[in-house]
Amino acid sequence: MKKRITVLYLIVLNILIVSSCSNDDDNDSQSSDMIPLTLELENLGELTNGANYEGWIIVDNVPVSTGKFTDNALNQTFMVNKANLEKATEFLVSIEPRDDSDAGPSTTKILGGMFDNDAALLTTNKVASDFSNISGKFVIATPTDNNGSNEEFGVWFMDPTGFAGLAPSLNLPVLSEGWKYEGWVVLNDKSVSTGTFTMIDASDDAALYSDTAVAPPNYPGEDFLSSAPRGLIFPADGEVVKKQVFITIEPNPDYDQATPFSLMLLNVNAGPSVSPVLNTMEPVNKIPSGKALR
Repeated sequence: MKKRITVLYLIVLNILIVSSCSNDDDNDSQSSDMIPLTLELENLGELTNGANYEGWIIVDNVPVSTGKFTDNALNQTFMVNKANLEKATEFLVSIEPRDDSDAGPSTTKILGGMFDNDAALLTTNKVASDFSNISGKFVIATPTDNNGSNEEFGVWFMDPTGFAGLAPSLNLPVLSEGWKYEGWVVLNDKSVSTGTFTMIDASDDAALYSDTAVAPPNYPGEDFLSSAPRGLIFPADGEVVKKQVFITIEPNPDYDQATPFSLMLLNVNAGPSVSPVLNTMEPVNKIPSGKALR
């Protein structure tokens, strides 16, 4: 009887050992199928309100996720399927909403680049073709109330000084799908939007604080005269003179409409004079960039 138990014990032990070795081999095989992909990033802002960055490799013209990340650390490393990564021709970074579950990138792509051997140089060519020659000006005025005595309560991205009348005052590239420009003024330490826009010679998407006595100009801008956001009183707190004025690029859809996105393009503190004096904005020169290394 003892002999039988001993033989049975040895058989079971042998099965366990073989099974363990087989599992180890499987784990080693799975481990060898995954290799690191490292991102070296610059000027990529931190996301808020549950949005995420997500990396993508393009394999046989199909996007394959390399993983999501929420912080803006300079270096990010992901373990990626070796066969896919070796075949990848391009790398992208998109912005995805909270609880995103689809299998592809959103239209809001912020970085991209083609692989050249083991590296892809990442630029904002997925946002617009070129930001190297941007410029902008604005006037302090309130054209929507037909009242020339309170011009200091509005900002408009237009040029009233030309012989032919009003003209665009911004030089900005056409944006790709998934992005919009937005103007901002800092009033009592609160960034207040002048509205989102995609065209420099047309009205923006909102007139939240302007008067209705006169139709607004066909240019981006806002009068801060009524319906102030919480914590402000218009027109009292809407004076633009000597305040910070800036333009950002915003994701569309925008997952945090109350807060400027980190991609600021132009910025200046408004001068003391109202229209027709033009305020010249300065490029910020903090455009995101980076590398994807495989």
